[in-house]
Amino acid sequence: MSRNAAQRPKSNPSHPALKTRRRLGKYRIRRRIGAGGFATVYEAYDTIEGISVALKIPHPDQVEKDSLSLIHKEVRLTARLDHDNILALRNAMMIDGHFVIATPLGEQTLTDRLHHRLGPKTALSYTEQLLDALAYAHEQRVIHCDIKPDNVILFPDNHVRLADFGIAKVSLRTRTIMGSGQGTVGYIAPEQAMGKPSFRSDVFSMGLLIYRMFAGVLPEWPFDWPPPGAERLRRTVSRDFIAFLRRSIEVRERKRFRDGVQMQRAFEKVAPRALRSTTRSRRTSP
Repeated sequence: MSRNAAQRPKSNPSHPALKTRRRLGKYRIRRRIGAGGFATVYEAYDTIEGISVALKIPHPDQVEKDSLSLIHKEVRLTARLDHDNILALRNAMMIDGHFVIATPLGEQTLTDRLHHRLGPKTALSYTEQLLDALAYAHEQRVIHCDIKPDNVILFPDNHVRLADFGIAKVSLRTRTIMGSGQGTVGYIAPEQAMGKPSFRSDVFSMGLLIYRMFAGVLPEWPFDWPPPGAERLRRTVSRDFIAFLRRSIEVRERKRFRDGVQMQRAFEKVAPRALRSTTRSRRTSP
């Protein structure tokens, strides 16, 4: 999680915020940095290890017996993922009646960063890192189910990590996909909106996220080609890279890459010449 959460805290009397300086076990709450329909995120201080962390605390009405069992299952699944571009779980346990999920604290989310134009070289670096994470997760047979800029956490030196593996599947069960107003809908594959997520659904979501980074605009249903931002895309990247993106966000799931592994391999083929020469020279000139 990040210091500057994309979803700003909102007042919700049914989900009152924890007070600053309150202790939850070894953690001391510093401030609330984000809130959504499933959980509230806090910046906290680990009084034992002496470091700042992010605490994701599901709302009490989301931690009923059935959902808590599912959360435990997904946390165990996520704990198996050991990759430099996947946000690690530092801790997950019940503390004073709250289910607390502790993770490293990043600088900001990709949503925050996209408030300003993202340079092509930076976007290409982010793409490479995120596809490394997705390919690894799919090799472990783990589907994310909620790939979006809010779940991409930025750390120093342009290092990115994909967050909320496993937990995303739990939170998605707590809201209606269509018309939720959560902002996530724009990144969900059509078949996932119908309740049938697969590895190809993650490919679709990742493809939209990559398109957004390069084109500055998020394509919308029915995803006709060319989508908004296509002209900027053509000025920035090669035809092969555009073909890679177009296959990634194909509405018909069987036309997409079958999983993150195949998607990553396709990216590796086009990445060396992904940026147009005018873009490369402009970025390298003084």
